[in-house]
Amino acid sequence: MSELALIGKKIGMTREFYKTGQSVPVTVIKMEKARVISIIEEKKRGYKAVQLGFGNIKNSKLTKAMKGMYAKKNTEAKKKLKEFRVKNTEEYKEGNEFGLEIFKEVKFVDTTSKTIGKGFAGAMKRHNFGGLRATHGVSVSHRSHGSTGQRQDPGKVFKGKKMAGHMGDRFRTMQNLEIIKTDLENELLYLKGSIPGSKNTEILVKKAVKNIQKLTISEKIAAAEQGKKTPDKKKK
Repeated sequence: MSELALIGKKIGMTREFYKTGQSVPVTVIKMEKARVISIIEEKKRGYKAVQLGFGNIKNSKLTKAMKGMYAKKNTEAKKKLKEFRVKNTEEYKEGNEFGLEIFKEVKFVDTTSKTIGKGFAGAMKRHNFGGLRATHGVSVSHRSHGSTGQRQDPGKVFKGKKMAGHMGDRFRTMQNLEIIKTDLENELLYLKGSIPGSKNTEILVKKAVKNIQKLTISEKIAAAEQGKKTPDKKKK
């Protein structure tokens, strides 16, 4: 199940306290249950995958083709459809639903979400430029980005030149976020630290791609307590 991912909504941030008194900032995500819409076999498409549906949508907002597809599958309409490649499709069946339980034995996850849109921003805000001098011949261009290109040779602006423009509103992935707590009853996931995006931003949560060997906070606390219990060897 760990090959799949879930979509949730960012509720906001809070903090979690441990018995040692340590305070950890956490982001709270309200997770949605996923339903298996269809199973894609290697014979038909050349790869194995599972198509999942997230969220509810009115039938009036569906196209005729989508209505026919959901009627054929004999399942309720879903707002978003996503494919996830899996090694073995035999573990999944159409109509199956699952939620936070897929992260039961997972310690670290990756999240993908959209950053807060900042609108049109100048070079200093967008790229952290220092700006031009405040005196000595500089007038009206204190916050400009400096020279844009060249004169005759090569006579063009190079691609990737850092200039003023649209800031934010981009998809960003945060890796190796620690799962602090899971609330299966209320379908809430508590992740350590901050996650890009404003409140109610859709967040895709999946098992961490990298193989992380570091200890979680609770494991560190347990190790520290164990160290206190073990008596020191008496000096000779």
